[in-house]
Amino acid sequence: MSLNYLLRRLGLFVVVVWAAVTLIFFLPRLASERNPIVERMGQTAASAGKLGEGVGEMVKAWEAKFGLDQPLWKQYLRYFRDVLHLDFGYSLAYYPTKVIDLIIKALPWTIGLFGVATLISFLLGSLGGALLAWPKAPRFLQYLLPFFLTLSAVPYYLLGLVLLFLFAFTTRIFPLSGGYPVGTVPSLSFPFILEVLRHAVLPGCAMIIAGVGFWALQMRGMMIIGLEEDYIAFAEAKGLKGNRIFFRYALRNVLLPQATSLAITLGQVISGGILVEVVFGYPGLGTLLLKAVSGFDYNLISGIVFIIIIIIAVATLLVDLLYPLLDPRITYQRRVK
Repeated sequence: MSLNYLLRRLGLFVVVVWAAVTLIFFLPRLASERNPIVERMGQTAASAGKLGEGVGEMVKAWEAKFGLDQPLWKQYLRYFRDVLHLDFGYSLAYYPTKVIDLIIKALPWTIGLFGVATLISFLLGSLGGALLAWPKAPRFLQYLLPFFLTLSAVPYYLLGLVLLFLFAFTTRIFPLSGGYPVGTVPSLSFPFILEVLRHAVLPGCAMIIAGVGFWALQMRGMMIIGLEEDYIAFAEAKGLKGNRIFFRYALRNVLLPQATSLAITLGQVISGGILVEVVFGYPGLGTLLLKAVSGFDYNLISGIVFIIIIIIAVATLLVDLLYPLLDPRITYQRRVK
């Protein structure tokens, strides 16, 4: 991999980060003239039964604390500097807790659930789709095509609701919500890890089952096209074994477009995973984002959205850098004519 290409990709990553920070800062302010401090103070005063009493002074004090009394360009420069240090300010709904502290607590849950579920669905779907198109595969696999076709059209959260009703509400095999039992103190003990895995089964299965169909159908289409290439006929003419042709020639050569599709659809997959967390009350970024929206916590909302954008950008960058490992014919070195 050439240094120039790596620098270009890192430069593009920096541009994405800058664009994300700029959009997150300006869009809420252009879309609404409502002051988040006023809204939050109004909710607090209403819940305390003292609506209007001293709210104006409290709003002015909080605006000065959060820098909302300054010109917009000064707010932007201050916000940009703070974001570079991963400082998103204080949470309005959980004051005086900082936004980054709330995100750090929720992020491992999301990465663990989303990472494992996406990897499993991608591998199973890619292998299943390739076998569907392979002429020498067992014939009973062809009956899986309608099953995969149906699953590819089912949203993550809808399948999650079905699994929740069947296995948590009706049969009560798995818990209804949460990442671990209420009242349990998180620890690295074996019983606690088992409880975490038990609570992650249903949301993980919702993402895996719904994702397998999408990856299988896409892989099947690319595999059918790949089997018509000349190198497949050449490999068969050489008398190579069927399993070697399948894995080394057919599957490996169509895996690159599949990985590209994974990078392109990563944002959609993450958004679906966040909705699954909301359905199951899983203690990840999705549930935290729902609480932030319902509590008008704009600092927390902007922090979560920024972290999600960064995760997508980093994953896309890694997939791009892994292309030469998936296909040795790809090189980022400048060719000399």
